[in-house]
Amino acid sequence: MGSRWIFLAQALIVLFAGVQALPAPLLEARQSTSTLSTAQVAAFKPFTFYASTAACNPSTTLTWTCGANCNANPTFQPVASGGDGDRTQFWFVGYDPTLKTVIVSHQGTDTSKIMPILTDVNIIQNPLNATLFPGISSSVEVHSGFAGTQSRSAPDVLAAVQTALSRHSANHVTLTGHSLGAAIALLDAVFLPLHLPSTVTFKSVTYGMPRVGNQAFADYVDAHVTLSHVNNKKDPVPILPGRFLGFHHPSGEVHITDANGWVACAGQDNTSDLCTIGAVPNIFEGEDSDHSGPYDGVRMGC
Repeated sequence: MGSRWIFLAQALIVLFAGVQALPAPLLEARQSTSTLSTAQVAAFKPFTFYASTAACNPSTTLTWTCGANCNANPTFQPVASGGDGDRTQFWFVGYDPTLKTVIVSHQGTDTSKIMPILTDVNIIQNPLNATLFPGISSSVEVHSGFAGTQSRSAPDVLAAVQTALSRHSANHVTLTGHSLGAAIALLDAVFLPLHLPSTVTFKSVTYGMPRVGNQAFADYVDAHVTLSHVNNKKDPVPILPGRFLGFHHPSGEVHITDANGWVACAGQDNTSDLCTIGAVPNIFEGEDSDHSGPYDGVRMGC
C-alpha cells in the first residue's frame, strides 16, 4: 500500500483534525485469541503466493510464466488478466484444480506511480456504487479511493469469473490480494455474490489489508463474507485509516507475532497484545519492512 506515503497523509490528517492516533482505551475488553496449528498455517501458502503473483505483469500471469510465484502454484489455469498497475491495479483470474476454486487476485500499491498513492490517501467515505452493489444500504460506506479502483476492474473481473466458473464447472471462488490489492479483493467479495448464482460460494484471504469501510461495512462483511485477513508482525498498514476516522476492520484477523506464531484474533479490531492493534498501537511504532512479509516465508512482490 506504500505505508510511508499513507503515514504522511494520515499524520497530516491527525494534525489538522487535532486528534492523535492513540492506542485503544486501556479499559477496552480484551478479546480472545487462538494459535493456529502448523497444518492451518500451511493451508494459507497457496493463497499467499497468489496474492504475491498479482504484482506481476498481466502478460505473464495470463500465460502463467512469471517465474517463482507462478511455479509455486503449477496447476493454475489462467483465464484473464488486466490492469495497468497505475490507475487500475493489475489483476488476474483463473482456476486452481488442486484447490478446486476460481482464483481472483489484485495487485497492491506500486509506490513508483502516483495514481496508486492518490488512491490510498483518498480516505473520504462514501456509500457503495448502487449499480455495482445493488441492494446494499447507503449506511454502508467505504474508502473512496479503494472503491474507485475496484470499480474500474469490476466488470472485467466479473466476466472473467463467469467464464472460469462455466469453463471448469466450478462453484467456488477465492479472492486474494496484498495491501491495496487486499482492499480491492474485499470489495470484490461483496460485489461478486450480488451478480452470480447463489450456488457459488466465496472465500477471501487477504494480506496486510488496510481498513476499507465504516462500522456498517464491517458488520455487512461479517454477515456475508468468509474472510481471513493476515497481518505480519508490526506492519502498520492494517491500522490505517484510523478508527478515529470512522474506519473499522471486519472479523477474521490472523496475526503473525514477532515469534512467528500465527494467531487467530476473534472479533473486529481485536485489541489483544497478540493482534495488530496491540502490536502496533499507533503508526509511529510500526515497522514498514514488515508490510511485505515474510508470510510463512513468502514476501510480496513479483
